[in-house]
Amino acid sequence: MTLLEIRGLGKRFGGLDAVKDVSLDVEEGQITAVIGPNGAGKSTLFNLVHGFYRPTAGAISFKGEDITHSSPHRTVAGGIARTFQTTNLFDDSTLLENVLAGRIVRSKSNVFDAVFHTPRHRRESRINEDKAMEALEFCGVAEYRHDLASNVPQEVQKRTAVAMALATEPELLLLDEPAGGIPEEETVDFGNLIRSLPQQGVSVLLVEHKMTMIMGLADTILVLDHGQKLALGSPAEIQSNPDVIRAYLGSTAEEEN
Repeated sequence: MTLLEIRGLGKRFGGLDAVKDVSLDVEEGQITAVIGPNGAGKSTLFNLVHGFYRPTAGAISFKGEDITHSSPHRTVAGGIARTFQTTNLFDDSTLLENVLAGRIVRSKSNVFDAVFHTPRHRRESRINEDKAMEALEFCGVAEYRHDLASNVPQEVQKRTAVAMALATEPELLLLDEPAGGIPEEETVDFGNLIRSLPQQGVSVLLVEHKMTMIMGLADTILVLDHGQKLALGSPAEIQSNPDVIRAYLGSTAEEEN
């Protein structure tokens, strides 16, 4: 089943097309990757899907509902969560407190409930802490739950950002360069975490520069170049596409040699 449909999407900044006429289907239970050179429009595409930018052309639908002009809050409430290139945690809060912050979107309590500690507030607090701990355990960082975010290693911060997103109970998770800053020897384990998400009912739309990781994870890959779709296909098809090799994979390979 198609979870996310992007049709003819475009975004202009002044006279520049950051994204132009991009179409993509994200299937339920799969990992779909978006790759391309720096400045190809990958993060802009994410910002459009999540509601941070409003498109100048095209449409986006999620589970058959038009979300083209939804706000980020409504997008999250509707089942799409996101992580960012730069890990956005509250440095002076514990990892558990960070993940609990992700539960706000599912909260039914109001100020009255919080002030008077009503049964609904107490019940919801227990549920939220259970859900936060489940997310931390799933991401392999529960042992750090009482540590301040500023005091834990980069990989733990990255995993906590995923846990924070999972605490919103998404059906689709947008991961924007999730392995950025993680040492190569830890990338495999982090990739295994991403691979396990569809088994938990969370489909993935992924941007990442680590090509070995992408080729081992993705079911489908969209290649962007100068804001436009250059290619779309399986990892094997993308690796053998001469246009992709010239625009992206070839230049990466040359840099590694």
